[in-house]
Amino acid sequence: MSYAKELSLALGLCQRAGEIALKYWQSDNLKIDRKSDNSEVTQADKECEHMLREEIAKTYPNDGFLGEEEGESVAKSGGRRWIIDPIDGTFNYARGLPIFSTLLALEVSGEIVLGVVHAPAMKETMWAEKGQGAFKNGKKVHVSDCTELSKAFFVAGGLNRVLALGYWPAFTELVKKTYRQKAPGDYVTFDLVFEGKADIALEMGCKPWDLAPLKILAQESGGVYSDLNGADSIYTGNCLVTNRHLYREVMSIFSALAPATSLQETK
Repeated sequence: MSYAKELSLALGLCQRAGEIALKYWQSDNLKIDRKSDNSEVTQADKECEHMLREEIAKTYPNDGFLGEEEGESVAKSGGRRWIIDPIDGTFNYARGLPIFSTLLALEVSGEIVLGVVHAPAMKETMWAEKGQGAFKNGKKVHVSDCTELSKAFFVAGGLNRVLALGYWPAFTELVKKTYRQKAPGDYVTFDLVFEGKADIALEMGCKPWDLAPLKILAQESGGVYSDLNGADSIYTGNCLVTNRHLYREVMSIFSALAPATSLQETK
């Protein structure tokens, strides 16, 4: 089934969300509040999500939503819902850093069928539709062909969450076994793997809206998306993206050194 119409709408609306974000970014008018989990939220987060929901509902009034700022609204019919993170990387955004993005995905009967990541300050847009490949700024992208962990480039985000959730032993073991490591964070972590510039990406303590578009971008760029239980869920709070050559070896490290229990934290 084609989702070209939905993808076209998503791309256009993410551009509009980016314009809203840039309107407030690095502005003296940016108001920063704290949510119950002490994470930042700005008027741009709220305005972007409201616009996305309102505009999507005009075309698809029966679809549901799951968003960071406005929560969940159940689909009226059809088993479809849009998953929204209006500004992923609000920490960066609020401090005037350019690494932030709007994340938008469509879930149909539990499957992510399209995803968009739009980073307006970086002038980067990534998207994928089921069965159609993954793209960045109009160019098709693909994961790397690296076959040896000792030659792999490992990128991650949220190192405090890796520590808090008990995965530090596994994380440091992977650091020891890989060739190079960086922690760029947010969408850049995964974009590097989608483009084949890095080979392994890890993020923890996430919500579904942090991960939904990343899942289909990973799959459509030829990679593997997995949680640390070996499933492909966006609802377990952690995410591993690799090429297909390295996945089993990386998972074996996390399986062997996994904590007995872990606490999920928000991003």
